[in-house]
Amino acid sequence: MNIIQGMRLSRMRIVLIAVVLAVAGLLVSASQIGPAGAAAAHAAGGGGPKPTIVLEHGAWADSSSWTGEIQRLQAEGYTVDAPPNPLRGLANDSATLADFLSTISGPIILVGHSYGGMVITNAATGNPNVKALVYVDAFIPAQGETTFGLTFAQPGSCIGSANAFNAVPYPGAAPGDFDAYLKTGPDLPYPGFAQCFANGLPASQAAVLAAAQRPIAFSAGSDPSGVPAWQTIPSWSLIGTADHVIPPAELLFMSRRAHAHITEINAGHLSLISHPAAVTRVIIAAAQAAG
Repeated sequence: MNIIQGMRLSRMRIVLIAVVLAVAGLLVSASQIGPAGAAAAHAAGGGGPKPTIVLEHGAWADSSSWTGEIQRLQAEGYTVDAPPNPLRGLANDSATLADFLSTISGPIILVGHSYGGMVITNAATGNPNVKALVYVDAFIPAQGETTFGLTFAQPGSCIGSANAFNAVPYPGAAPGDFDAYLKTGPDLPYPGFAQCFANGLPASQAAVLAAAQRPIAFSAGSDPSGVPAWQTIPSWSLIGTADHVIPPAELLFMSRRAHAHITEINAGHLSLISHPAAVTRVIIAAAQAAG
């Protein structure tokens, strides 16, 4: 073999190697494009992207109350937001949440606990992105109703006495208004934080929640609710049958009035902490029904 023939063979080997590598590269690219294309097709033809889940806490709590639900929902592939509730008054709190919702593109499932139900009922009105409302041991007000009025519409609330509250002034408060904290210990007829607000939870956990509670402006309890979003948005309701804050009979009345899909569980007012799996199932049911 002369030098020229050797060079030609070398060039042929290089060309063949290049062709093999190119084909292999195309095959790899195709294997990557296939699943990505299938995922895109699923998103486009399978009802679109999953909705964003927005969780609104109530009085004497904070966003960490939703930790169990957030972990489970994120594991299922949902985007979850749990913005803080200012607890300054229904109009202010609802406007704050409405502004937050306006920054989210795409469908939203809006969830409220306790007083958070008052807030989502008002914040969602007029927002076409909100596809479902989920009430967790929550107020579901009609227009003109107040938190105080709904709490005491039927007997049985453990916060029906002024003895339940520590009154703390706050800057800029209107005359006669104050931050209302729940007392940690009993002051009869108020049975104490653990038996009233956190029944069903271990005493040590209730003690931590009492120490970390966020107060609500007392005046928020008498703020009238506006046009309720549940009149036009499908609703779901989870009711703790051992709720000592909002009488279960009142929770059931409000849920039926709103034509909500109702789930009852044996839990206290903080079912979102004691039974996060059950609460998550209701949220996912609402998300799936909303498409």
